[in-house]
Amino acid sequence: MSSPKSPAVGARSTTAVAHRGDPYRFRENTLPSIRSALEAGAGAVEVDVRLTRDGVPVLLHDATLERLWGLTRVLDSLSADELRELTGGGVPTLREALHLGAGYSGPRLFIDLPDASAAEAAVAEVHESGATGRVYYCGGAASMLAVRRADADAETALTWTTLMPPRRALLTAVAPRWLNYRFGLVSPELVARNHSDGLLVSAWTADTRFTMRRLLASGVDAITTNRVGTLRSLLRG
Repeated sequence: MSSPKSPAVGARSTTAVAHRGDPYRFRENTLPSIRSALEAGAGAVEVDVRLTRDGVPVLLHDATLERLWGLTRVLDSLSADELRELTGGGVPTLREALHLGAGYSGPRLFIDLPDASAAEAAVAEVHESGATGRVYYCGGAASMLAVRRADADAETALTWTTLMPPRRALLTAVAPRWLNYRFGLVSPELVARNHSDGLLVSAWTADTRFTMRRLLASGVDAITTNRVGTLRSLLRG
C-alpha cells in the first residue's frame, strides 16, 4: 500500500476542482456539465457515483431522481436501462464519464462516493476502463476504507468535517493522500499541520471570490467550486 508523501516546498500549486461539472451552466453530474468544466480549464472534475439496482455505477449525488429530474424514484430501485429510459440518457454511467475525460490531457476525475456500497464497482470500472492514472476518490471513512480494500494503490481524499484530526489508526487504514475539508474549517494553521504530516489539503465548496482568495492565502492544494471559471481566473492572476 502506498503512503502519503510530503509535497515539495515551493512546488505547490492549487488545483481547480469543478464541483459536479459546471452546474451553473448545465445540469450537475451530466456529460455536458463535465465537458463544460474541462473546457473551462478545470484541473479535476468531481462527480458523485452511486449504483443502479443491477450494480451499474452512474453519476448522481442524491439517492433519488426527485431534485434533478423531477421523478420520485429511488435510484437503486431502477436498472441502468430503466434509468436511461426515464431520464432520456441524461444520467451518465461512470464508464461514459471516464471515456469523455480520456479526451482531455491533464484533468482527472474526482470520484465522490456518498455510499460506500458503490466503491468496489466504481474501482472495478476505473480499472476496466484503463483510467487508474486519471482518477482519484473522495468520501467519508467508510467509503475510503472500501476503496482501499478494492485498490491498495488508489489515491484517496478523506472527507473530514471537524477540526479534530483523524485518528492515526484511520489514517493508517485509509492511507489518504488528501484531507478534504468544508471550506469554513480551513485556516493557515490547519493547512500547515496537515502539510507537516505529509497530507495535501482540499476544500469544498467555495463559490465566492472572497472565499477562494482566503483559501488560496491559506495554502490549500485544491479548491472545489461550482464556479470553476471564476476560480481559474483567480489562479491566473
